[in-house]
Amino acid sequence: MDSVIVDIVQQLGLAGIAILMALENIFPPMPSEAIMGAAGLAVHHGRMSLWAVVVAGTIGTLVGNYFWFWIGDKWGYERLGPFIDRWGRWLTMEWEDVENASRFFRKHGHWVVFLLRTTPIMRTMISLPAGLAHMNWIKFSIFTAAGAALWNILLVVGTGWLVSAFPGGTSIFAGVLIAIAAISILAYIWRLITWKPRSRRD
Repeated sequence: MDSVIVDIVQQLGLAGIAILMALENIFPPMPSEAIMGAAGLAVHHGRMSLWAVVVAGTIGTLVGNYFWFWIGDKWGYERLGPFIDRWGRWLTMEWEDVENASRFFRKHGHWVVFLLRTTPIMRTMISLPAGLAHMNWIKFSIFTAAGAALWNILLVVGTGWLVSAFPGGTSIFAGVLIAIAAISILAYIWRLITWKPRSRRD
């Protein structure tokens, strides 16, 4: 199973990794843990370079996050509201989520862009309030790239450590990656089916 995943990642190449990471940050439901974990398997098997994978993943992450930053910066609250009302179901996002993220951003400042990029929590969502607050785009890019690089290194190096630490680790971890991807997709489908958005005017 692990060899199949490694072959797929190698076929995708660095450009494929970058594109998947960009899409992961624009539209659910594929998690970065599965993408960079699979790339980490390829690195562990000596089929790809650690730093090339990290750079590709970081570029993709930056592009995906900049998409939402640009939306917030150029559209503002007035144009963003109708967009979220119309497409929020498919993005699994509603206006209250935007307001909560904006309050969090205003309370903690620009550094949360870097800090949240290094965690599984609000990693992409924080780009939207950063844009709405018209954060300097160069500063946003530096913080996002730095945080994304650190997160991607942790995922790729962590994958190598895990598969080396346990007998049969590569096969086990390959199964875990497939499970993560499957659970994420099923959770996304379930949320679409059960979606009951709160009114942003309540």
